[in-house]
Amino acid sequence: MFYREAGQYKTSYAADMAVFPIRQDRIGIAVILAVAFVGIPLFASDFLLTSIMIPFLIFALATIGLNILTGYCGQLSLGTGAFMGVGAYACYKLTSYFPDTNILVWIVASGFFSAAVGVVFGLPSLRIKGFYLAVATLAAQFFLEWAFIRIPWLYNANASGAIEVASRTGFGITLTGPAAGALPRYFAVLAIVVVMTWIASNLLRGRIGRSFMMIRDMDIAAELIGVRPLHTKLLAFAVSSFYCGVAGAMMVFFWLGAAEPSAFSINLSFQILFMVILGGLGSLIGCFMGAAFIWILPVVIRMVPEVLGLSVEAATVEHVNFVIVGALIIAILIVEPHGLARMWQILKQKLRVWPFPY
Repeated sequence: MFYREAGQYKTSYAADMAVFPIRQDRIGIAVILAVAFVGIPLFASDFLLTSIMIPFLIFALATIGLNILTGYCGQLSLGTGAFMGVGAYACYKLTSYFPDTNILVWIVASGFFSAAVGVVFGLPSLRIKGFYLAVATLAAQFFLEWAFIRIPWLYNANASGAIEVASRTGFGITLTGPAAGALPRYFAVLAIVVVMTWIASNLLRGRIGRSFMMIRDMDIAAELIGVRPLHTKLLAFAVSSFYCGVAGAMMVFFWLGAAEPSAFSINLSFQILFMVILGGLGSLIGCFMGAAFIWILPVVIRMVPEVLGLSVEAATVEHVNFVIVGALIIAILIVEPHGLARMWQILKQKLRVWPFPY
């Protein structure tokens, strides 16, 4: 009853094709943004911002990057962690050479380096697909991990082999380093994620996004009607790697503060892939749902014994956490293989016709 477009008349093509054509959706997005930009900063603690919100937003952006490639273009990749590492190391080198430049500029610029590397490793997609393409991107993962370890120039020959973030500013505010507060870092991450999500939404709804989806559904038919597989697949790899590179740079500079090559291992690639599958292939909102489920839910489960005043060993809590999250993942994929985004879509359709059967 409260989620219907009755009486909401559309008098133009632009209004009919809007991202959120229903007024209730626009109000919901406005409320979410208000909570993110106003509510959370007012009431959240540094722990909530640093341990939950900042990594959640970073992982959501990386999930969007992988979803563009896998969910929208149909090209399976297992090198997401490595492409995030390229962005992190590129940002580290840029800040080393140009320390006085706004850190936000280098965070975004690092994505272009990751995009270039993604195009190089995306070349096999022109000849192979499916499982074989996944193996090719897995080779990229292992090669880039090797480069992070074996090339001292990348980490400025640091004795620890890690990249360590110094204090850097943006618009006169310290955003990185030990002196950076949680709130400025949260606002920087939130602003970048919101803007890049908006860009991805418009990109995927336009000609480029339709080309991606045509290649995903049937590449031979897409080629017959004028879509160029060479340019389309490489563009998908470039855009995906760009998003992953920006996420990797933010992961080190706005969250971890320092990182070793192991931070960008194959485990990170699988974690992002699970977020895509669980959230829903080909869905931007599913990226946020999958990231929230994989990252926020385990943190909440770990906090339950403390809230209830139970004395439970940390190892036991960790094992129970794995069991609960694993069982929930299996249950969700059995109920709806298309992920949380599809479940949310079905719920909205039911609300639009309630109380009548759907």
